This record gives sequence, C-alpha cells and structure tokens, in this order.
Amino acid sequence: MSTSRSKGPAGQVAVVGAGPGSPALLAVRAVEVIAAADLLLVDERVPEAVLAGATGTVVRTPAGEAQGAALVAASKDGRLAVRLLPGDPFLWAEGAKECEAVLKAKQRLEVVPGVPSAVAVPGFAGVAVGMPRTVARVEDLTDWRALAAAPGTLVLLGTAAAVAKSASALVEHGRKPGEAVSVTVGGTTTEQRTVVGTLDTIEAATSDLVAASGAAQAVVVVGDPVKRVDRLSWFESRPLYGWRVLVPRTRDQAGVLSQQLLSYGAVPVEVPTIAVEPPRTPAPMERAVKGLVDGRYSWVAFTSTNAVKAVREKLEEFGLDARAFAGVRVAAVGDTTAQALVDFGIKPDLVPSGEQSSEGLLADWDECDTEVDRVLLPRADIATDTLLAGLQELGWQVDDVTAYRTVRAAPPPAETREALKGGGFDAVLFTSSSTVRNLVGIAGKPHDSTVLACIGPQTAATASDLGLRVDVLSPRPDVATLVEALAAFAVERRATTDALPSAAHRRKVARLAAQGK
Repeated sequence: MSTSRSKGPAGQVAVVGAGPGSPALLAVRAVEVIAAADLLLVDERVPEAVLAGATGTVVRTPAGEAQGAALVAASKDGRLAVRLLPGDPFLWAEGAKECEAVLKAKQRLEVVPGVPSAVAVPGFAGVAVGMPRTVARVEDLTDWRALAAAPGTLVLLGTAAAVAKSASALVEHGRKPGEAVSVTVGGTTTEQRTVVGTLDTIEAATSDLVAASGAAQAVVVVGDPVKRVDRLSWFESRPLYGWRVLVPRTRDQAGVLSQQLLSYGAVPVEVPTIAVEPPRTPAPMERAVKGLVDGRYSWVAFTSTNAVKAVREKLEEFGLDARAFAGVRVAAVGDTTAQALVDFGIKPDLVPSGEQSSEGLLADWDECDTEVDRVLLPRADIATDTLLAGLQELGWQVDDVTAYRTVRAAPPPAETREALKGGGFDAVLFTSSSTVRNLVGIAGKPHDSTVLACIGPQTAATASDLGLRVDVLSPRPDVATLVEALAAFAVERRATTDALPSAAHRRKVARLAAQGK
C-alpha cells in the first residue's frame, strides 16, 4: 500500500533584466513580476528606483555573486523568487549560472530580458553607435591589442575610474590619440552626466566626473559617432535637466506636476504642504446637492479641481451622477478645472476667454436676467471672496458652500528643510496662495538663489507679501503652462553671462570643499 504526501504550492523563479537604470525602461513583464515577487534578490548595481513597485522581501546581493541556491530554495518553498540583474541578465555570467541551477532543480523558470546599458546609455547620451561595434567589459579585458584593432565603434563598460586606463591602453595598442570618446555615468537616470573628449584628453576631461563618481558604472564609446553628440544630444540638453525642483502640493495632486517636470529633465521633490479634508459639517453640502437636483440653481461655479472632486464625491454618495446637472449651467475658472468637469461627464458652459482667474471669469459673466437667480459656489474654506463679491454685484444670489477644507501638512524631513533654506533646490513651484503660506510655515523661506515660480497673480502677491522674490509668473493658471514658463526662464538664464550656478553645482562645490579640494 502506497501513501502520497501532500505537496505545497508550486513556486517559480524569474531572472529579470533591470535595464540600464531608469524604471521607465523596464519591460512590462519585468514590472509585473517585480510587483508579484515574494522574494527579490537584487544585484547591488540595480538602482533603488527600479524597485518602486516591489511588495515582497528585498535582499541586496554583491555584484558577480550567483544566487542559484537561494532561488531554488525559495521556489521549492512555494514562493515567486525574482533575481534582478542590471541590463540584460544573460550579459552576466551569474545570470546563466542561476538559470542552469533552477532548471537542474526542476523548478519553473522565466527569463525576462532587459535593455542593455551598452545599447540604451549611448542613445540617451546622443551617441548613435551604429554598426559594426564591439562591446566589452573593462574588467574582463586581457587582450587590449585585439580590442584596439577591432573595426567600427568600441563600447566599453566599467567604472568611471577605469576610463583613464582604457584610453591609455587603447592608444598604447594602436588606436589614434585624437579619436573621439564619450564617457557617461548614471545613464538614463536624472543623474546622467556625459563628458566628451579624445583618447589623449579624456583623462583630464573626466577628472571631476571620476572624483564625484569613480565607483559608478560608466559607458565609454570610442569612435566617429561621438562627433555627432552636439547634434543628437537630447536627454541632457532639456531645459530643466538636472534642476532639483521642490513641488509643494496637495498629496493627491503633486504627481501631475512632477510628471510635467520630469518631461523637461528636472528632478522633482514632492513636499505635501496641504491636506484636503471634508468640511467639518456635511449639512451645507448635502443641502447644496438637494438644491441642485431640485432646480434651485441657475449656475454652479467651480474654482478648483478639488471643488469638482468634492461635489462629485458627494453626488456619488447619494447615488447620483453628472445627470444631476441637467438644466444647470456650469462655469470653470480655467482649463484644468474644466478638464476635471469633462472627466466627470460635464462640458462647462463658461470658461474665461482671457485671464484664467476669478477676475477673468467675472469679466465674461453676464448680469442676472433669469428667473432662477441663484449660483452655487462650492469651494475651499480659505478661498478669497473675489468671485463671491463680483457675482453679487452682477445681481446674483450666491450660496457660498464649503466643499472642502485645506489644512497644513506636517513639516518635511530636516534634510529637505535644510536644502530649501541652504540653496539645495534650483526652483520652487507655487500653485496657490496656500502652498506659499504653508511651505514657509512648515519649512521656512527658500534661499535667495532659488528660482520661485507662481501659477497666477494672487499666488505671486501672497509670495511678495511674505517677502519672497517671484522670478516666474505663469501666463495661464495651469501646471503645464507653469512648467513651460519655468523651462523658458531656465533657457534664458542659461544664455546670459551672469547666470546663477545651479543647485547641482553648489552641491558639487560643497562636496569638493568637504574633501579639501
């Protein structure tokens, strides 16, 4: 008589390429398995940003050390074990060894390729490598003469500190001293830096780079394609590249602005200064919803996306939707608020044709000449009375209802406060008067060298009242235009001879000073 033992859940191993550094370059499948993994064995060279979606246990492992045994053990335990290696997993000897170990143990295996640094980084640096090309790792090289004689372009991988050795060795073994060279560290990330020179000058040209990041991985390209960098450089030449920009926003709105900044090359640092909370007393909003359904209002005026969200949530709480606005005209203070309404299924009847502000809305608003003379104005508890007073002057009755409250957030970490006051940020973007007041209240005033950008006149006035210098005023009160205005300012400032040094430059000076250089 035979007995059978119950088996535990089947495990699996995924050996995944983490790509060249930017999380945006992860394969879709890589993102999925990283999020699903119970255990992640992560090569120490893989950037932390790649792990943003991870929910399982993360273990950092030394570079070059195979983890086959650990992967097999986790899989036999019924877990999904993910091995993350930089670039593509089969570029490294340990990647193949680990896969062999998993298959030998008869465990399920999946290999997810990654974008190799030798391919992606030159592209981000504006070096069109083309073909033929030879790719080699500096630490593996033993025959420099064969490498120097290889046809076409050379792509070398290694640490920034190994650059001088590579250049001198290539010249020693027959490569021309004047041949063009590019050296890139931090490739595809916001820390990317590229230095261009020739084989006989690159050691001197990269001295600062090596001092700052000698142990960092670098990609070196040797050959004619480097000569076109000035024409093809796109990543590091973006208007706000390398700028650290503080984004004081509500917790649920900062992401939109940060994405805009990233597209211009900036490094956004989000600092919540405002938390949006429901009104203390729900009764006024409940009466407003009832009045909306009963035909009490001729107009509803929205002055922010938060107001749209608050009304939408209250309607949904009562099982209602956009149809509750049937027969009611709707006004939006600007394009961003109008889009929030459209997303809810409501096309605004009035958006300012000129300045997108309360004043601009009033300029296009007609005097009251209807039987239903009442306007619903759902807004923040701290909103100004400009629109309220203006509508009343036009003969309208206004139900001014607190749709949401804005409260000051907790202070940011000490290092953020110190960076703000010490010039560690290139710019701060203010999107409302309350963000100005609250940031100063919880973190202090920005350094005089920091560029201050405001979304509109009222926000700028609040900043001026607090003794802050406003450098950039957005021509339209929306985040996309605000970022565009900051980018235009950066381009103009870069073209002037008296341009202030960037925060990155100030950090470098401070670092070198601390090293006694």
